[in-house]
Amino acid sequence: MQYILPLWPAHAEIFLLAMACVILIADLFVRDENRGITHMLTQLTLAGCAVITWFSANDDPTHTFSGMFVGDLMADVLKLTTYFVVMTILVYAREYITLRGMFRGEFFALVLFATLGLMVMISANHLLTLYLGLELLSLSLYAMVALQRDSAQATEAAMKYFVLGALASGMLLYGMSMVYGAAGSLEITRIAALIADDGAKNVVLVFGLVFLVAGIGFKLGAAPFHMWLPDVYHGAPTAVTLFIGTVPKLAAFAFVIRLLVQALGTEEIQGHWQQMLAVMAVLSLIVGNITAIAQTNLKRMLAYSTISHMGFLLIGILAGGLNGYASGMFYVIVYVLMSLGAFGMILLLSRRNFEAENLDDFKGLNQRRPWYAFLMLLLMFSMAGVPPTVGFYAKFAVLQAIVEAGHAWLAVIAVIFSLIGAFYYLRVVKLMYFDDAQDAAPIVPRADVQVLLSVNGIAVLAFGIFPQPLLALCVSAIIASL
Repeated sequence: MQYILPLWPAHAEIFLLAMACVILIADLFVRDENRGITHMLTQLTLAGCAVITWFSANDDPTHTFSGMFVGDLMADVLKLTTYFVVMTILVYAREYITLRGMFRGEFFALVLFATLGLMVMISANHLLTLYLGLELLSLSLYAMVALQRDSAQATEAAMKYFVLGALASGMLLYGMSMVYGAAGSLEITRIAALIADDGAKNVVLVFGLVFLVAGIGFKLGAAPFHMWLPDVYHGAPTAVTLFIGTVPKLAAFAFVIRLLVQALGTEEIQGHWQQMLAVMAVLSLIVGNITAIAQTNLKRMLAYSTISHMGFLLIGILAGGLNGYASGMFYVIVYVLMSLGAFGMILLLSRRNFEAENLDDFKGLNQRRPWYAFLMLLLMFSMAGVPPTVGFYAKFAVLQAIVEAGHAWLAVIAVIFSLIGAFYYLRVVKLMYFDDAQDAAPIVPRADVQVLLSVNGIAVLAFGIFPQPLLALCVSAIIASL
């Protein structure tokens, strides 16, 4: 391991922070009718971060800031995915936030600061760095949820999110303090070695693990720490729900790898958190899939769907080893791609004073716009795990990893509840193709939205037919980071 003084592993973060401040100040001098300039600057900032990350990518982990920050292939892949997803979110959401008075510099600044928090979490090599990145992300999200000030529903969702988020952050911080008390270090790459040398304090570690896993479960939205997720998804403006439901999961995966696998991955400690993850995975599959069946609001249905998907992600982490962690990384990227398209379809059908968030709003979509009905069909099939979409291959990779790890019973439970969950996904398809349309309003999206949404939907099919390149990239990233 080499600690270096140059800051090039963090150049993208430094650039993003500087541009976020510039955009926040420059927006004060931009008139409302020229607000597209702020939108364009935000997109150029994310594109610049992508260029910096691409050209500074390195297979060998490189540490800076006295070992508190690491640049490795896993971080590079997750960051590049984050840039692409956030840029796509800003395209999908432009019309929506314009019609609702949210097309302001504050929205774009909060998006950039939330993205900065994600990037810091992804590259954290120190417990304090992890926590600072998490808080920067969380505080930005609380404000984004409440940005629509005249909406009582959004304000209520923001308050619930803030109170429960603060509780989860407190549990994480308390757990980290107990890990520090047992190991004597906050640096992730040193904690494992120190724990292995001094096994007498493992009781303190186990108590710390309980708080850490509870905090992680909240941030992932896994049961039984899922109570905030449906209300926040439903109450937040759909553009903000799209952000909350996608990119934070990438950082949460990195959080789990850094904290549980790299810092607390020794054999004697690993068994404790694996048991807790197994319970959370089973509960997530049960609660998510069964409760989603009763939902008539599509955003709430997708919220419970998220809980079940996080169960699959936890199964990948639980499987351990190269196959388990790589399949978990593959799954979270695929999940983000699917959620991006699903919430993008809700934004597509929404218009002024109308939120297309109920299942009935999708009735007869094939009669109105067959192409968009086909894209939604691909997305729903992928979420249900129907071949040849990428969702099937992602679930198959996770199940294969957990069976190889000797937990076939968990694979059986996952398959059973996936079959149950297929009902509410296929119900959306039935409404689009076999019911008569209740809404005759024309669907005329911007050209860039049409192109991106089409690419999003086709990618779900293409990655399902040719999953090997993405899966191989995930394997390489995990090898380089561990």
